[in-house]
Amino acid sequence: MKVVSTNIAEPKIISWRGKEVKTGIYKRPVNKPIYLDTEDVKGDHVIDRRYHGGVDKACYLYSLDHYAYWKEKYPNLEWNYGMFGENLTIEGFDEHAVKIGSIYKLGEATVQISRPRQPCYKLGVRFGNQGIIKQFIDSLFSGVYVRILKPGSVKVGEGLSIENENENGITIAQLNMLLFHYKEEYRNVLERALEDSLVSDSDKKYFRKHV
Repeated sequence: MKVVSTNIAEPKIISWRGKEVKTGIYKRPVNKPIYLDTEDVKGDHVIDRRYHGGVDKACYLYSLDHYAYWKEKYPNLEWNYGMFGENLTIEGFDEHAVKIGSIYKLGEATVQISRPRQPCYKLGVRFGNQGIIKQFIDSLFSGVYVRILKPGSVKVGEGLSIENENENGITIAQLNMLLFHYKEEYRNVLERALEDSLVSDSDKKYFRKHV
């Protein structure tokens, strides 16, 4: 897995239900490394810290491999990396293979896979269609937030390499299934997730109702 783009946003005002709202989702590639700090990316703009930034959501990664899927659905958009609000666009990233709680080396930083992205209306504004919220959830192409265990800079061309896999953990895709597409046949996965201390309490509260 390799970094193909580092992305930062300037704050932008959008209109939502008759109100002006500030957002940092309009990220654009920058021709320089970015610094991953413990609660956010240095120089980025985290507008609403109730839902973005913080220890469990310090940096957002999204897969380059998913871009073709979305470009086919939205061919008329002006495409660039950072379209999903990600700080890092990663080649070869697969939600069906990467496990929650696993630790990776990423440039100078050490990161831990923490939580999948749960999209809000701002992604719909970015794409000009609120229907993308359901499409995004159904696709399981969520990308992932990471905890920053060791801060450091990351530049294009550097790898995302495993240091310590959470061998008994669940994948990002499995966690998305528990959050949004639960069926009784996922009971075993649910039990594993509830027992895993590396799955965030914030995510667990959404699927405890199935117990």
